Amino acid sequence: MTNGGTQSLNTGFFGWIERTGNKLPDPVFLFFYLILFVVALSVVADLLGWAAVHPIEMDPETGERRVIAATSLFSAENIRRLWVEMPKTFTHFHPLGYVLVVMLGAGVAERSGLFGTAMRAGVRNAPTFLLTPIVALVAMLGNLAADAAYVVLIPLAGIIFAAGGRHPVAGIAAAFAGVSGGFSANLFPGQLDALLFGITQAAAETVFTGWEANIAGNWYFIFVMTFVFLPVIWYVTDKIIEPRLGTYSGSINPSANVSDSLESVDDTQDRPLNAGEKRGLRFAGLATLGVIALWLLMTFGPGTALIDETASAEAQFTPFYQSLVAGFFLLFLLAGWAYGKGVGNIKTHRDLVKMMSDSMADMAYFLVLAFMVAHFVAMFGWSNLGLITAVHGAEFLQSLDMPAPILLALVVIFVAMMNLFVGSASAKWALLAPILVPMLMLIGVSAETTTAAYRVGDSATNIITPLMVYFPLILIFCQRWNKDFGIGNLTAMMLPYALWLLGAGLALIMVWVAFEIPLGPSSPVFAPPPLAVS
Repeated sequence: MTNGGTQSLNTGFFGWIERTGNKLPDPVFLFFYLILFVVALSVVADLLGWAAVHPIEMDPETGERRVIAATSLFSAENIRRLWVEMPKTFTHFHPLGYVLVVMLGAGVAERSGLFGTAMRAGVRNAPTFLLTPIVALVAMLGNLAADAAYVVLIPLAGIIFAAGGRHPVAGIAAAFAGVSGGFSANLFPGQLDALLFGITQAAAETVFTGWEANIAGNWYFIFVMTFVFLPVIWYVTDKIIEPRLGTYSGSINPSANVSDSLESVDDTQDRPLNAGEKRGLRFAGLATLGVIALWLLMTFGPGTALIDETASAEAQFTPFYQSLVAGFFLLFLLAGWAYGKGVGNIKTHRDLVKMMSDSMADMAYFLVLAFMVAHFVAMFGWSNLGLITAVHGAEFLQSLDMPAPILLALVVIFVAMMNLFVGSASAKWALLAPILVPMLMLIGVSAETTTAAYRVGDSATNIITPLMVYFPLILIFCQRWNKDFGIGNLTAMMLPYALWLLGAGLALIMVWVAFEIPLGPSSPVFAPPPLAVS
């Protein structure tokens, strides 16, 4: 069918993806159905006597490792636990606290206009021949700004490319590839790291209780990923996509269907920064330097508050890593507040509080999803199915004697395929992590490595699935320049990016694992399972 130039892919591989994906329930109900499935499976497993030897716990009576049997979720103990511990199950779900704390600050930075202005300042005056790499780099860094990167930077890239005499749709493609195809690439950890490592910690604790997540655990990896993906996006845009698009000689199409969310997205975004915005950026820069100085003082200053000098050498910086969630909250909050003061849209403390409140209102759907995911992960653990699956899965992987780089590459490819049908990064990781993380930890692959492999696969295919939440929005951006541009055109245009980014990501993770390069501070590629305990 057609609708204002929007074409539905009803044939071919992507047509099958679209039809199949549209039949999937909302992620909230997807996890509800998964809970029902786990309940039924736990009953069967209990009746059949499924069991595994616990990898670390020892039976004090026999002195041997404890045997863990599958437990029915219909048992009296588990039914009581479900209803009595429901508030605890929800509120103690690690991603919940991590994400809400960071978003309290990030919401201020977004609503004050800091993110949007910073992205405009980053790309607006770029030389024509450097437009592509600068747009791609700012797009990848713009992931710290979440939705703002899609709504502000991508249409702005089209305008800037047109102003530079280049095809505007190529600018949109480069920005979309950076924001979404390079979803996990960045120079710094951020809210995505808090979300993913929160889920990683919840998954690891199903087997290794007390394992603590380090949200900087992929910092080195995502830093390098940024500069691996940057030339890929540059090459594909300038050598493959723009030559196919040809020379643009038209103007912005006033008749294109523009959704309500685009009311504020127009040509005025290409205007120079005014005095207030420049002042706001200076204030935000000073606030950022202040937060960095504060953390350095608490880490290396008198008392070394964020270093545990009593711990072993490799664990001394654990408090520092754990403080980064609060650090990013304060960084975004103070930088956003300073910017708002500079431009004049935060006049009193009530304006600041309202921005923080509005950011929490935007998290309503995440709260609903987190409630369902928290219970899925918890009930999977209560039934012991997660532990049993991880132990037997680890034994199977060991029997294959597969080189670690190949094993991680298969994880990347599996995630990339699954990403075509389940777009939500958090929902997909919440589904896979309870099995993948402990299973690979049992064979010596660190949780940070598994998370990094997931991020590579989750990024590359975002830009070619019509089920991606921002896909229709990107289509509308393109239709502002070409009213006949449809879903098929957008998918075909983004496919080379997806293939090149997937290939580059696979090469990166395989080389990284082969040379055992740390993924972040105190985050090795391989880590032995915790020692057995009584």
